[in-house]
Amino acid sequence: MKKIPIIPVPVGEAELALFEERKKIYMRSQKGWFQSWRWILVFFTQILFYGSAWLTWNDRQAVLFDLVNRKFYIFGLVLWPQDFIYLAVLLVISALTLFLFTAIAGRLFCGYACPQTVYTEIFMWVEAKIEGDRNARMKLDQAPMSANKFRRKSVKHFIWLAIALWTGFTFVGYFTPIQTLASEVFSFNLGPWETFWFLFYAFATYGNAGFMREQVCKYMCPYARFQSAMFDKDTLIVTYDTERGEPRGSRNKKVDFKAEGLGSCVDCGICVQVCPTGIDIRQGLQYECIACGACIDGCDQVMDKMGYERGLIRYTTEHALTKKMSKEAMWKRVFRLRTLVYGAVLGLIILISAVSLAYRVPLKVDVIRDRAMPKITEVGAIENVYRLQIMNTQETARQFFISVKGVPGAMIVNDAQVSIKASTSLAFPVRVRIPAGAAPTGSNRIRFVISDSENANVSVTEKAVFLVPK
Repeated sequence: MKKIPIIPVPVGEAELALFEERKKIYMRSQKGWFQSWRWILVFFTQILFYGSAWLTWNDRQAVLFDLVNRKFYIFGLVLWPQDFIYLAVLLVISALTLFLFTAIAGRLFCGYACPQTVYTEIFMWVEAKIEGDRNARMKLDQAPMSANKFRRKSVKHFIWLAIALWTGFTFVGYFTPIQTLASEVFSFNLGPWETFWFLFYAFATYGNAGFMREQVCKYMCPYARFQSAMFDKDTLIVTYDTERGEPRGSRNKKVDFKAEGLGSCVDCGICVQVCPTGIDIRQGLQYECIACGACIDGCDQVMDKMGYERGLIRYTTEHALTKKMSKEAMWKRVFRLRTLVYGAVLGLIILISAVSLAYRVPLKVDVIRDRAMPKITEVGAIENVYRLQIMNTQETARQFFISVKGVPGAMIVNDAQVSIKASTSLAFPVRVRIPAGAAPTGSNRIRFVISDSENANVSVTEKAVFLVPK
């Protein structure tokens, strides 16, 4: 056996760390066009999330995923397990939407609407209001513990926990009626699973948005890893104009920087200070970049103060930057064949899904033949017993007529009319009889027709088998 040589480690040589130690990011606050849009999306998503759970529709919660009763309520739409196809279509639409927006403008979802981004923005706003701006927060963290530091930290974490707990409560409120959930919380009567998900989601919000922050985007989010597969040279990305900005360096505002051989970048570092993931966009596109545009707002403010043209850092494409394209030419290439195909397929799927939902029959029927042998009556007629399960997906009580076709003289012996409450299902036996000699021995195809007594357009036909003994 070949011996593996042992290489001695020289005395005094430094050890190499396999993992980079995290350095806390102190994000600098700034104002600008992109930052305004981020806050618009924060307000929109949170009003939608926190508010939708409290809306009512037909004396019930408007949006409720009732897993116990296996019914999903979305305003006037009631979905049952048999409507699982719509969930699959929703996932396909979400994937295609992600591909489309990523191909056009990179990680727009990450920068503006991702829950991690939204809650991190909220938590950092709370932190800035309580602990001060970037420099004040850095000094506070470096200072020894004092009454002032303890008070500020305590208030911050109390508000963070309040937001996290309210978020966890709202999340569970989409699966348990939120008014019922509220009474259970205040009476300390929460069920085990409700308690688990309430605290788990609150803990995840508190930990991810308050502590992990950019670590989730850099190390936990899979989207950052495969986004490059959806990028090409005509994808809009946040880009630093190296040709215009270099060589960078500080200078006096009154100095002609071109005569000094300098580029437009004053090397102020604001683009790094405002970045929520702490990267330097001047080093090129990096997978940590969430395309939030914070560095664009920060750089544009500096350009305005220096009297330089905006756009040193901007949304552009690699082709537009290298080939010095105009905005019109760049946008023509952004909406290229690839994105048009994504958009056309996405629009077609959405259209078909919308039409399918609009014309969906609010009635579902399952027919199961009883395993018992057919019954022969005294006059020679033959009876088969079936189990019908009728689901009324409408939110009003309905009456349905049941008829049977396929064999001459076939009739339903027991009651052929049934009443079903709103948004419920009912299972009951049905006896079908045919006259003697009306059908050959063996299996015979029959059809159950279930029709709404008030609306002839609501009708379902379900196939079954009628057995005739030898």
